[in-house]
Amino acid sequence: MTTHPEDKARIARQFIEAIPFSQALQMRLEEIGNGVAVISMPWSDALVGDPRGGVIHGGAVSALMDTCGGAAVMSHPEALAGTATIDLRIDYMRAAAPGERITARAECYHLTRSVAFVRATAWDADEDRPVATATGAFTVARAGAGGTA
Repeated sequence: MTTHPEDKARIARQFIEAIPFSQALQMRLEEIGNGVAVISMPWSDALVGDPRGGVIHGGAVSALMDTCGGAAVMSHPEALAGTATIDLRIDYMRAAAPGERITARAECYHLTRSVAFVRATAWDADEDRPVATATGAFTVARAGAGGTA
C-alpha cells in the first residue's frame, strides 16, 4: 500500500507543527510536497544572538534549516514518514537583517536504501542573497525497501 502525496504532506505538516521546539521558534510550514519543503520563522527578540545589532542567532537559523530538511525528506515520494538528522553542514553567508522573517527551502535530491540527501537555503527579505546554505544527510526508510508504505 502506498501513501498518497497529499497524505504524506498532511503527515509531515502535523509532525512539524507538533514539535515543541518548532512551536517555540514559531516556525510556519509554507509549502511541502514531492521532496521539497519551505518553512519560515519570524524574527524575535528572544532569538537575537547579538543584542547590539539585533541579529538572530545562528542556532535558530540552523534549527530552521534542520527542520526544513527533515520535512523535505518526509514528503519525498519514495520515503516513509519518519526521519532523523545524521549530519548537517551549514555555511553562514551573512547575518539576517534584524526584524525580518527568515525562510528556508530544502530539497531531498537523492535517496539510498537508508539515507536521504538534502540541500537547503535560507534567506530574509533579500532572496537573492542567502543567509545560509546547508547540505545534510537524514535517515530514511523507503517504500519497498523493507518497510511498508
